[in-house]
Amino acid sequence: MNITITGATGFIGKRLSRDLAADGHSLELAGRNPVEEVGGAQAVVHLAGAPVAQRWTPQAKRQIEESRTMGTRNLVAALARAQARPEVLISASAIGFYGDRGEETLTEASPAGGDFLAGVCVRWEAEAERAAALGIRVVKLRLGMVLGREGGALKKMLPPFRMGLGGPLGSGRQWMSWVHLDDVIGLTRFAIENRGATGALNATAPNPVRNAEFTRALGRALKRPAIVPVPALAIRALYGEMSEILLASQRVLPQAALEAGYRFKHPELEPALESLL
Repeated sequence: MNITITGATGFIGKRLSRDLAADGHSLELAGRNPVEEVGGAQAVVHLAGAPVAQRWTPQAKRQIEESRTMGTRNLVAALARAQARPEVLISASAIGFYGDRGEETLTEASPAGGDFLAGVCVRWEAEAERAAALGIRVVKLRLGMVLGREGGALKKMLPPFRMGLGGPLGSGRQWMSWVHLDDVIGLTRFAIENRGATGALNATAPNPVRNAEFTRALGRALKRPAIVPVPALAIRALYGEMSEILLASQRVLPQAALEAGYRFKHPELEPALESLL
């Protein structure tokens, strides 16, 4: 199959490209720059976007927003110009769509939140949905916290945890919706191959955990204590508005993926961490 991947130089894009190439697929790879032409692609996987994990200055917020909304708009415009359009567009999104929801259990049917990142996700997904009017099946992959050795949140957590300086963030009671990188790749490939997969798909493991539980599990996997709490005030002072994604509670379930027939390789946290560490 001919597959175009944007954001192919990123944490997820590198692994997806490697796995698809190993299975003999023909790939057209793009970094963060806008895609001008998408001719000949049977599937497009859109992963490009500026990093969210940075201090949210006014300039950074504009970059986060525009890289997603305008980048996706430009991609859909390129799809409209293509003589042969792909069968499917898989566009990355994030569970930031839901905002901070406390103890509420969230599925793809849950409404959006009202904070900055939720607004970005709403507008980002709306740009991707424009491709449906072109006869293209659209899948919006709402990514949770992706766990992998080569990047993402886990790579940043490992140094302090290995020194025995890890611990819960804030109260530690906030829900964390995580997903193993293997399952992000698996869900993406599932969405490419299964015509019944459409609309929003939560890319999160079916068993979210509280932050304190995640902390203990990571400490056990590394055989290190994980008892040094990080006060919420310190997190807010260090990261500013971006701290909301560290302290937000999001209990997200992958209902649509499970109903479509996807089976997670790593549904439980401790075995998932052991496989990585």
